[in-house]
Amino acid sequence: MSNPLISVCIPSYKRVEFLSSLLDSILSQDFDSYEIIICEDNSPQRDEIAKTIHEQYARNEHIKLYLNEKNLGYDANFRELLARSTGDYCFFMGNDDVMAPGALKKVAQVVRTQSNIGLILRSYSWFVEDPFKPVQTVRYFNEDRIFPPGAETIATAYRRCGVLSGYVIRREAAISYATNIFDGFLYYQMYLAACVLTTKCAYYVHDVLTFSRSTEAPDFGNSKKEEGVFTPGGYTPEARIHMVTGMLTIARSVEKKTGVHFAHGVENDIANYVYPYISDQLNLPLGKYLNLYRSLGNLGLKKYKMFHTHIILAYILKEKGYNALTKIIRDRLGRSPAIGNIYAGEKV
Repeated sequence: MSNPLISVCIPSYKRVEFLSSLLDSILSQDFDSYEIIICEDNSPQRDEIAKTIHEQYARNEHIKLYLNEKNLGYDANFRELLARSTGDYCFFMGNDDVMAPGALKKVAQVVRTQSNIGLILRSYSWFVEDPFKPVQTVRYFNEDRIFPPGAETIATAYRRCGVLSGYVIRREAAISYATNIFDGFLYYQMYLAACVLTTKCAYYVHDVLTFSRSTEAPDFGNSKKEEGVFTPGGYTPEARIHMVTGMLTIARSVEKKTGVHFAHGVENDIANYVYPYISDQLNLPLGKYLNLYRSLGNLGLKKYKMFHTHIILAYILKEKGYNALTKIIRDRLGRSPAIGNIYAGEKV
């Protein structure tokens, strides 16, 4: 189709077994001004992915499949999807996730009724087998909200762009900031969010827009930019340090380039919510965990008291105990479970 409002962008690498459920969840939306852009990143399942689309969806005018000549890796494939898209806004989906009913219509309503929207933040759920039986829902605020351009909005939105599914950005603005200098950090979406929000508004959608599958291990480490840092199947301590380094490096670089001072706010936010970046490292031997602790602290986080509190408590209590403690704290503070879930449950 020509000139759709929304381009649904899917970075494809293996996971062919989830492709049909993802595509069906998009094609069943009660909204028609969209296209689906799939950039297959030269995975071992390329032929199976192409076969599934050609056999099951060949007559569907919404779907466009592109086969990358070489493995670009996460960040470069993100840019490839933006370049291939034609919609006013790009709505990104993970290749193993599911779009919630009404998601495209909700996004369309926001961008058509609100001016100068550059980025949309959303609520989302984690699921194991059935997306309509989530194990956890992540909500950042109690209702829809609009945020003006500037430092405070960037600091608020930055880390919350870490989960890909449901990330919505103004395509033209995103393309104008294209760069490859941060490739290999896996956080190109954070870079774009920081840049775009210097001049455009963010909007938070309280409704759940996507269902993220919590059972699949990360599959980074196949491109030249990712080799030697990431290992498919999980995150090493070195990979986690590299990722947090990337978050802070990007923030400081954009701050220097734009003159919008938000990097301190990003540092503070990461320090206060560091648990998602260490939750899969809690079974490390004490010596290796202390090395992780020191390395993260030396990135600029050690000046924040909450950073030390989370690091120490998490290792002592482990995941189950830590989550139980945060639930007790949320209950006593009177926070709703939905809002509190961003503290212990958000994954990256």
